[in-house]
Parts: sequence; structure tokens; C-alpha cells
Amino acid sequence: MSRFLFLLLFASALLASSVASAAIVEHSFYVKNLTLRRLCGEQVITAVNGSLPGPTLRVRDGDTLVVHVFNKSPYNLTIHWHGIFQKLSGWADGPNMVTQCPIIPGSSYTYKFKVIKQEGTLWWHAHVSTLRATVYGALIIRPRSGRSYPFPKPDKEVPILLGEWWNANVIDVENEALATGGAPNISDAYTINGRPGDLYPCSQKQTYKLKVEKGKTYMLRIINAALNNQLFFKIANHKMTVVAVDAAYTKPYVTDVVVTGPGMTTDVLLTADQPVGSYYMAASPYASAPGVQFDNTTTRGILFYEGSTAATPIMPLMPATNDTPTAHKFYSNLTGLAGGPHWVPVPRHIDEHMFVTVGLGLEPCGGNATCAGQNGQRFAASMNNKSFQFPTGLSMLQAFFFNVKGIYTPNFPDKPPVKFDYTNSNISNDTSLLFTPKSTSVKVLKYNSTVQIVLQNTALIGVENHPIHIHGFNFHVLAQGFGNYDPVNDPKKFNLVNPQVRNTIGVPVGGWAVIRFRANNPGVWFVHCHLDVHLPWGLATAFVVQNGPTPGSTLPPPPADLPKC
Repeated sequence: MSRFLFLLLFASALLASSVASAAIVEHSFYVKNLTLRRLCGEQVITAVNGSLPGPTLRVRDGDTLVVHVFNKSPYNLTIHWHGIFQKLSGWADGPNMVTQCPIIPGSSYTYKFKVIKQEGTLWWHAHVSTLRATVYGALIIRPRSGRSYPFPKPDKEVPILLGEWWNANVIDVENEALATGGAPNISDAYTINGRPGDLYPCSQKQTYKLKVEKGKTYMLRIINAALNNQLFFKIANHKMTVVAVDAAYTKPYVTDVVVTGPGMTTDVLLTADQPVGSYYMAASPYASAPGVQFDNTTTRGILFYEGSTAATPIMPLMPATNDTPTAHKFYSNLTGLAGGPHWVPVPRHIDEHMFVTVGLGLEPCGGNATCAGQNGQRFAASMNNKSFQFPTGLSMLQAFFFNVKGIYTPNFPDKPPVKFDYTNSNISNDTSLLFTPKSTSVKVLKYNSTVQIVLQNTALIGVENHPIHIHGFNFHVLAQGFGNYDPVNDPKKFNLVNPQVRNTIGVPVGGWAVIRFRANNPGVWFVHCHLDVHLPWGLATAFVVQNGPTPGSTLPPPPADLPKC
């Protein structure tokens, strides 16, 4: 009896400690126009709380985050909390017309969700049109009180947000592209923490600077918030140790270059171990699609040591813009920290096998008109030849919860309708394969089923590295490679012991990646390419995860103030 009483008291103390360590963290976002001077001119942008980037949110694992969003901008708006699991809180996930209708100008909505078994760097951004070009910020999750990082605590933590800048209204940029059927205009600059850096005109005073002290270690929380570009990131003469990606710990990996696609985050430890002086940090594009126009410029900031008198910082040698070997080496050499905080072993039994092609295509221009896409048609994109189209009258999650038919169709295929030589460049203009129909097609998954997906790039229009993001889940990256996936030999390469864990995967240019996850969160979860240009073209689908058998595995009702369409 005394042993039972001791165990009961011990369990109660643990529960009380857990509850006491959790907090409610509350913020208000005022989203409105902001005039900034960049690149020799003034530009009106949409921003949160008058800053670019927006505010950094800091929470601990177990906290509840409450964000009141007041839309004082002229545009419809939603906010997505990129990488948050949203366990039983899918109403707060944020993608427009997927989990909610937009917050219209002049209205507000409160996002409320609990952070559950997550630590590391995530971020938040707008999820309507191209607004995330300027509506974004860091979301930093630290361990619960009393718990530590699985590496020596750094002396300081610094968010590094990499972005893009247009000398134009980004909504107009997208609308013009949609009207013509062509690609949108490329950006005019890249930025580090909202500043383009001194390689751009009129930007000498618009350069981010980070002061360091010799001998100390800094955690750089690197976030790629760019709309359409993967980026190389380097700091002259300094090595970095990767310790996490997408808020999942990795086995420490030493590198002199970080490669990051839109939506991805990378935590690195940087030790100020070089001679006292000034060193440029720089980000330049990794442009994997041959023959496609891109913003071929470089943003840079300055890392300077305390006491430095150096007049000119040292510049790192950046990789070539098409340096796929460097990009692939970085992406494929990362491994997960097996046994570390929140580590989940790879599920071995597979319930759902999917083979999903990802790539570009065309849709008819319409009538006798000529559009700006290939062959005079409109550019499109698809997964398994299904080009995603957003619903208009009701969000997909509302349709799921209230069992409303006709908003989406549960017929997303497990494989493409036609098998072909996916990465052969000779098929790039094969009109029998190029045209892709529009639909709101989803894949229905049973609660707690295990899903394995082979993501296969295609050469239709052209090959490109596609960063694919899955809302609501992390996944294990079992393997990745080039060419067509080989179902006989490539499974022999699977890492089932300590694969990296991500929420966004860069499917190699002209190649493939295999991911696996457990569908243990009921609701509707968006799956899409995080190159913003490809989202309106249709490179997306959604997983509809059915409710489980218990109240703890069932989606609760929507909040009373959920925006209406």
C-alpha cells in the first residue's frame, strides 16, 4: 500500500510539474500597409506590427500560443504556423480555404494552439497569395523548463531570416502572371533579416550586422522565407555545425555551407574561432532548373568580432548557382538524432504505398487567345497529373467536419495515370503528357495509418528541385537520389535507423525522395510545393485523415469566431 501511495504521489508531482512548466503565450498581430525604403525607392508592403520581418514568437514545448490577428490590410489574410503539428487543433493551421476561410479586411481572428513535443526553429507566414513575401517571422520553441538542448548551450541565439524583395506590389506580380498564364516577374533582391545588403544599390546602410565575441558559440536559427528560391548560405572562413532542421534534432554535421529551400529551417552552431575581424555572411541562389530566369544576386550581412578594426570584411566564395552536387551533399548527409528529444523511430509496417509525380505542365489558354506559357498555353503544375484547385464556398476542413459533399473529391490516385520515363529530358514538350486537369482531389487516410510516399520529379517543361511541405506532420526522409526511382534497388538505400526528420523535403532536381510518416492527426492537411510560383499553378493536394476511435483522436468543433466565406 505504501509503495502504491508513493507511486501515486510521484505521478501527481510529475503532472503538477508539467502543468506548472506550461504557459499561455499571447500576442497581437496588426497587419497593415507599411512603407519601406529599399533599393533606392519607397515601396508599400503588407507587414505585421510595422516591421519586416514580423515579430519573433518565443515559446516552450508544452506552451499554448494565442495570437490575435487584426487584418487592417487591403487583402484577405490567413496565418500558417509552419511545422506546428496542430494536434487536434487543425482549425488553427491557417492555409486559405483548406482549414479556414480568409480573415477579410477590417476583421480579426484568434489562433490558439498547443505546442506538443516540439523543439527548435519554425516560422509563421501568410498563406494567401504572395503575401508571405513580407508577412512572416520566426517561431522559436525552446525545451520545457528544466530540460536542455542535446548539445552544449550556446552563448546566444540569433534568428537569420532569408527573404526576397520586389520593387513592386507582390500581389500585382502574381495577378499579372495569372492573367497572362506565364511565370511571375523575378525578385529584385534577397534579404537577411529584411535587409538586402551592400551589394545592392542604395543599400550600404541596409546591411544586417551581427556582433560576436571571440571564443563564444552562437546558435543561428536560419529560416528560408524566400518565395521562390533555394539558397546557399555561408560565412567567410567559418564552419557551422548543423544540430537541427525543421525543428527536429540532427546528428551534428559540420559544414561550411548550408543549403535551404523555401519553408525549411536549419539550426547551426557557430563558434567565433577566427582572428578578430569582419566577415561577410552571404546567401545566393541555388537555381536547379536549367534555362529558367531567376534572381541571380547575392545578399550579405556582416559578422564582426568585438574589437575589430577591419575596414573591409572578408567575402566567402559562394557555390555556382547550379551546383547541384553541393546541394545534394548537404541535403543527403543529414541524419536524425536517434534517441534524442522527441525522437520517433521509423515505422516499419506500411499501410499506404504512394508513388507521386511532382512537376510542371500546361492547361489550355482558352478560346483563341495566346498565353505566355510554353506553346502559347498557360503554365500549370500537378501531382500525379492532378492540378489542385482551391474551393471557394467553404473550407475543406469545414466540409470534412460537417460532412458537406462537393467541396473536394476523395480520389487522389496512389500512382500517376500513365507510367513514363519520368526524368528523360526528351519528354519535356510531350503534349500527350503535358496537359493536366484541375480538381480539388484529396487522399483519404485512416487514423494512425502509416504512409510511405515516393516523390518523383518529372522532366515535363523542365526538371527542378521542388521543396514539398506537408502540413500537420513530420516525416522521415528514408532516401533520395537522381533519375527514376528504382523499386527493386533503391529500397536497399533506405536509412531506417536514424534518417533525418523534416516537414519540408527538397525533391532532387530530376530525381526522387522517399518519405514515411504516421497519420495520427485527424483533419485536412495541405501538401504542396513551397515554391510560391507553383502553388497557384496547382502543385498541391491534401490528406484527409479520418477521426480515430476515441475523443483524443477526434477533431473537435471549430471555434466560434472562425472566419466565414
